[in-house]
Amino acid sequence: MDRGAKIKALQAKLEALYPRLAACDLCPRKCMVDRIAGQTGFCGATEALKVYTAFCHHGEEPVISGTRGSGTIFFSGCNLKCVFCQNYKFSHLAAGRVISCEALARIMVNLQKKGAHNINLVTPTHFLPQIIKSVIIALQDGLDVPIVYNTSGYECASVISQISELVDVYLPDAKYITREDACKYSGAQDYLEHNRASLLEMYRQKNAFLQTQSTEEPLARGMIVRHLVIPGLHAQSLRILSWIKEHLPEAAVSVMFQYQPYHNAQAHHEIMRRVSVEEYEAVRAHVESLGLRGWVQALESAEELAGVHFEEQLEELLSI
Repeated sequence: MDRGAKIKALQAKLEALYPRLAACDLCPRKCMVDRIAGQTGFCGATEALKVYTAFCHHGEEPVISGTRGSGTIFFSGCNLKCVFCQNYKFSHLAAGRVISCEALARIMVNLQKKGAHNINLVTPTHFLPQIIKSVIIALQDGLDVPIVYNTSGYECASVISQISELVDVYLPDAKYITREDACKYSGAQDYLEHNRASLLEMYRQKNAFLQTQSTEEPLARGMIVRHLVIPGLHAQSLRILSWIKEHLPEAAVSVMFQYQPYHNAQAHHEIMRRVSVEEYEAVRAHVESLGLRGWVQALESAEELAGVHFEEQLEELLSI
């Protein structure tokens, strides 16, 4: 799709999605609050676009970060409340800066100028209309790198079906396989059904374009499903990975072992530890037995890559 056609398609999506902020139903929470009038729902966001930080991130999957980094933008607020969230400063506590759509567009273009292989939108859906508006402006100003949609996977498939023209690479989580765990640890007992439906829709859009032959070349189009292994739940991880193999066979997987008992994890004694060597080996062996393509993170991952260590650094990108 050429630039003009893409802008025209996104403009149509913007006109359809922006009014939904007046009775917000962009995610499965369907809070129906009037965010345009300043009301907030579960995610804590009004109409005002709020960003915590943005930078060229070198800690993503090799085909996302590449050699020059992924132009990662972390939005404030979230429709999940994971008790162990490593990004709780901005996902739960809503730290961040209110900016205009024009400013977000400038951040995107400047990340591209700094060499970013892509624009990586982290937890974006509650700001989806504003993001589309920003991308339209950025496209008009020369943005031409892929857009990565980096999400918890707690999405409405009907909304995901509207954004194929926006997204080049889907990077969703598959967190849980039981309603009980989803409710206990993320406050979303309907996570499983929405997660599976939205992942299947993402796969319908992008599976034919997956590029996993090289672990060095940045991914231009496709789908990578992330799964964070939680201590004590590794048996659930095996089932999740088996489901991915059966239903998303051409997608890549990224199995993460960076779990730390951050934020409110102390309220749940069973997850107040790191993943054990035995759990790690069992999950890694299962990935190999299934023949899944992708990445298995080292057990002792770099702790400084967690969001609790990120600093607000928008000034430079806004002033270029």
